[in-house]
Amino acid sequence: MNAVIACGGTGGHLFPGIAVAEVLRDRGHEVMLLISEKDIDALALSGRTNFRVEKLPTVGLPSAFSPALFGFARRFYESLSVCRSLYRTFKPQVILGMGGFTSTAPVLAGRIRGIATFIHESNAVPGKANRLTARMVQAVMLGFKECAPFFPKSHTEVTGTPVRTELVRLDRLEARRKLGLQEDVPTLLVMGGSQGASGINQALIKSLPFLQGLPLQVIHLSGARDERLVSDNYRRENIPAYIAAFHHRMEEAYSAADLVVARAGAA
Repeated sequence: MNAVIACGGTGGHLFPGIAVAEVLRDRGHEVMLLISEKDIDALALSGRTNFRVEKLPTVGLPSAFSPALFGFARRFYESLSVCRSLYRTFKPQVILGMGGFTSTAPVLAGRIRGIATFIHESNAVPGKANRLTARMVQAVMLGFKECAPFFPKSHTEVTGTPVRTELVRLDRLEARRKLGLQEDVPTLLVMGGSQGASGINQALIKSLPFLQGLPLQVIHLSGARDERLVSDNYRRENIPAYIAAFHHRMEEAYSAADLVVARAGAA
């Protein structure tokens, strides 16, 4: 079977899509990943050569009266054309959209060709893209059963959120060593998803003076936008920390941590 998984835009869409692709590949199927042109997609997929990957020029849906609607429409049509061209040669039997602005055009292109189409919603409250795309698919797969009422006219199945095979528990002390942290100090993991969350970053920055002198070290994944600001503040307050915009091996961060502060979301 040839399968297309549209999963770019954010880590919350991309990583569950990769998890599904891994399972399909291990079962002998061919998989094509459709991602966005955003840097986070390329960063997350760097070093992965086991899937065919194609980029789409889609952008997020702007507000109803924004002039950006014209650019959105143009890029959506371009993405639809790219998908239809790819499908003519790849000949997929199934299209799976993982949500977000990257999944709608691939699902619509599949619907036009009469291909089986599905979407997955990892969050408890679906985004605009999946609410729209649900009208085109045969079934909506859910991470949480509480999400089902948002799709009253669709067939839904609760599947949970797919998790990548590499996300396994590591030895805690070894994980801390890999991150350059002390082995015997309680560790806090702070993260705001693949792109970071300014609200969480600012809250932790304001809290740093109260953490001085405590037996605590921090893993702070800030996102690219706030990385320098976060790093400078930890250094000024002399709080031991591993700080990065993004961390590829999240099993290290999870295994090293005793406590996590994170925003809601599929990532």
